[in-house]
Amino acid sequence: QVQVADSGGGLVQPGGSLRLSCAASGNIDTFIVMGWYRQRPGIERELVATVTRGGDTHYADSVTGRFTISRDSAKNAIYLQMSNLKPEDTAVYYCNGEHLIYSVWGQGTQVTVSS
Repeated sequence: QVQVADSGGGLVQPGGSLRLSCAASGNIDTFIVMGWYRQRPGIERELVATVTRGGDTHYADSVTGRFTISRDSAKNAIYLQMSNLKPEDTAVYYCNGEHLIYSVWGQGTQVTVSS
């Protein structure tokens, strides 16, 4: 079973940028889709962005135009480039991989947007 580990969170000022990384322990092409989710205080975990094995992407309305998801099969990784960050983007961000028969989650990485 391929595992994933996310990283790259931190403290950033409003309007700033961060890039999150998700490294897989094996071939990411085994996943039908991979993505990023986040959990904000008091709110259920929500989808941020996904990318399919074929490269199709999908974004939550709240991040469209500000966040970009990408995948690198050679490095067995996906990324989330976040720009123009807002305080409401503060959350724990989780990498996810969906296989035909199992799902995997990263341990989460904290993103805090504050001045």
